[in-house]
Amino acid sequence: MKLRSLFAISSVMALAVSLSAATIPAGTHITVRTESALSSGTARSGETFGCSVARDVVVRGERVAKSGDRAKCRVTSAKSSGRLHAPGILSVRLAEVNGQSISTYSHTYKGKSHKKSNITKIGGGAAAGALIGGLAGGGKGALIGTAAGGAAGTGVAAATGKEEAKIPAEQLITFTVR
Repeated sequence: MKLRSLFAISSVMALAVSLSAATIPAGTHITVRTESALSSGTARSGETFGCSVARDVVVRGERVAKSGDRAKCRVTSAKSSGRLHAPGILSVRLAEVNGQSISTYSHTYKGKSHKKSNITKIGGGAAAGALIGGLAGGGKGALIGTAAGGAAGTGVAAATGKEEAKIPAEQLITFTVR
């Protein structure tokens, strides 16, 4: 009976020590590797995705998480890209390490700007239209061709212009515990 009691007490104490050692204090950096790709066009706020600890996490000389340990990230905000402006935005944070909830600061990713691509498509369409119109109908044809080419370029920019924020698979992200 005394042996069982001693075993129970030592088990409880070992559990208490391991739980206090597993507490990750504010300011600790945790680097994770994503398991799959994520895009602002398909991700939804609140959605979780798998990742793993990429580097050992050491607190006060003790390893509280080792490389390869399971972790989860959560999408805190996702906004899909517009067609001609407003690139996609995607914010994520680390939510869990080894089943332990954790609070970290978010990382925000933005899609590429539409500006350069749109200028190229619209300006290129207008220039091509002016050239063709000028060859076919002189000055008046060039004017009409510029407007038609610019409109066609705008259509191409609208059809191909989405610039989603993306996090590729196997991406390393370092979070800071709050």
